[in-house]
Amino acid sequence: MTHYQILMDIINHPKPHHVLVEKPLCTTVSDCRKVVDAAKKRSDMLVQVGLEYRYMPPVAKLIEIVKAGTLGHVKMVAIREHRFPFLVKVNNWNRFSANTGGTLVEKCCHFFDLMRLFAGANPVRVMASGAHDVNHKEEIYDGKVPDIIDNAYVIVEFENGSRGMLDLCMFAEGSKNEQEISVVGDIGKGEAFVPESIARFGTRVSGRDGVQTLKATDKRIKYDGLHHGSSYLEHLNFLSAIRAGGEEAPEVELQDGLISVAMGVAAQLSIEKGRFVTIKEVINQDY
Repeated sequence: MTHYQILMDIINHPKPHHVLVEKPLCTTVSDCRKVVDAAKKRSDMLVQVGLEYRYMPPVAKLIEIVKAGTLGHVKMVAIREHRFPFLVKVNNWNRFSANTGGTLVEKCCHFFDLMRLFAGANPVRVMASGAHDVNHKEEIYDGKVPDIIDNAYVIVEFENGSRGMLDLCMFAEGSKNEQEISVVGDIGKGEAFVPESIARFGTRVSGRDGVQTLKATDKRIKYDGLHHGSSYLEHLNFLSAIRAGGEEAPEVELQDGLISVAMGVAAQLSIEKGRFVTIKEVINQDY
């Protein structure tokens, strides 16, 4: 929730500063739009958004497979994250939606960004079902019980007819993989598994016997960390953009950050309202 003011201070500072901002870009679409508009006035400043899940080696391999056209035209993207509850952070700021924008904004903008990247199109509308069922219910801060969603299903429809689905559960420690990603096109199917670091792909013609399994690694990663080396690779990408002296844009731009937040806001609103929410609705209003 501090990103907006800090970003505006930096962007409006007379001296150029290149910025890598953690996800989410901001906790509201309105603040994201203001940042994007302010940054457009600065030709001497690069701003990259920290959606580093793109750089996890098995995910990066799946992106490579999709971009190569191996799967054909992407029709369906399914992302499952079954993991542990939110970690303890400074003053437990992440326990309340007022601080985070909601779980589907603060946590899941990663996955909405990947959906959009795989689909190769912008989202049109979102339908979600979710609740706060298990985690942090025994915790009290200043007399308040945490209110963040800990499980949800989200469906996203894209302008090219592709569909995405998120299956989130944050009380599923008994899982082999924390993230399982499936992308299906009209020619074939690809998958990525984290932290197993495996990517798989096959075609309809070759069938089950033709599925290839790849161990996805990156020699530049010496220590995996909680993000499996992706944070380091993200920094290398940002550094490369800076050293190019403005000749190349950051790989994850402000517009990517804005749309990933808009998708999360639409999902949170869909749960609250019990209906589909269009992206146009959240972009054009002060959410």
